[in-house]
Amino acid sequence: MTEERLLNVGTIVNTHGVKGEVRVWPQTDFPELRFKPGSKLLLVPPEAGNPSPVEIQSSREQKNVYVLKLKGIDDMNGAEKLKGWGLKVTETERAPLDEGEYYVRDIVGCMVVTEDGETLGTVSDVLTPGANDVWVVKRATGKELLLPVIDDVVLEVDVASKRIKVHLMEGLL
Repeated sequence: MTEERLLNVGTIVNTHGVKGEVRVWPQTDFPELRFKPGSKLLLVPPEAGNPSPVEIQSSREQKNVYVLKLKGIDDMNGAEKLKGWGLKVTETERAPLDEGEYYVRDIVGCMVVTEDGETLGTVSDVLTPGANDVWVVKRATGKELLLPVIDDVVLEVDVASKRIKVHLMEGLL
């Protein structure tokens, strides 16, 4: 496998029944796409090891987890060995987003500047408290600035150049 970065889509947390099904905790915004029958994912061991391709044979949602039947895993013993393993996709398999939507990993590390050109800092985290996301900006002073991701504040996002232009509303600093 090349050094391409792998993205988490789920973790196998337990077995389900005796026919080799596994219970998966989803870690993706697109579970209906990632866990549909016929989808191909990479099965990654919890310790260091090489990922191996796996195909989803069947899938159903059940109480906030997905019950998956993986091709080639036909009994509980085979499924038991997969507890703790990750399900991943390559970065090239990321689902396309609508305009104005971004992957967290594309936002973290971006330089934040005001509309006047003043550098505020770098996005260090993304919080999702409710109505809108909040970007945590690490300032040179060591303090953190919390920026609500709303149209009045975020003016321009350039993921390619890792630069975000913002309007500082009163009270944000």
